[in-house]
Amino acid sequence: MGKPLFYEILEKPATSCIIGICSGIWFYIQKKNIGYQHVGLSYETAIEGHQWRVISSAFSHISVLHLVFNMSALWSLGVIEQLDHLGLGVANYLHYTLVLVVVSGLLVLGMYHFLIQRFKIEYFRRVTAVGYSCVVFGWMTILSVKQPSSKLDLFGFLSLPISFAPFESLIFTSIIVPQASFLGHLSGIIVGYAIAWGLIHGMTNYWAVSMLGWIAVVFIFSLKHSGAYDFSFLEIESVTDPSLPSVRFIGNGRTLQMNTVPVEGIQIV
Repeated sequence: MGKPLFYEILEKPATSCIIGICSGIWFYIQKKNIGYQHVGLSYETAIEGHQWRVISSAFSHISVLHLVFNMSALWSLGVIEQLDHLGLGVANYLHYTLVLVVVSGLLVLGMYHFLIQRFKIEYFRRVTAVGYSCVVFGWMTILSVKQPSSKLDLFGFLSLPISFAPFESLIFTSIIVPQASFLGHLSGIIVGYAIAWGLIHGMTNYWAVSMLGWIAVVFIFSLKHSGAYDFSFLEIESVTDPSLPSVRFIGNGRTLQMNTVPVEGIQIV
């Protein structure tokens, strides 16, 4: 028999919290009937100033099956929190999860930009991606480098050798789930290798908190600028240089506004 769930949660506190956050966001999205076009990431919305979608898209899921698949894989990868001797552990798990969320999202946008500008594939201008798979694939890749003897358990009955899991899962999901974002999953794998091979390194508590602070600032100001959320206590005015914002507080009301974005397709990650 395996360990009781309570003890596993204690062994995987960060993973458990992330699963709780993603599940809570999924429940809120379903309850409020919020569409994926309101929270997903696309090239078109990003260039219109919706940079906050890099974060919102990563933690949003469009169906319970989408959520269960990603969270099941993430739970299996929670063993990373116990691998302090390999330079991982809880702190690094949180540090590099932050990196994976942001950098993989930006890399996807970069891929979209290249395909649109270089090959004139307009499909990628409006395709919308949602889901936590970019981070799951990133950690899958890191674990395959750091501990290639591990296995990835999915749904409690499917077990994959971790050394092959990133690309096996990439091909598998692309075949059985036509809407799966190949580029989103691939970006997670690329960033995962960059972290595992030390190309991205040096994250400390100081840099993680600093990065989180800047993410929060960009998130809030892009929400305000895009009009997706009305922070009526916050107003951005132009000064001598129109490219620089000034901030003043004028009240304390807040209103949620949903703007429908024309979407040609959706990709789940």
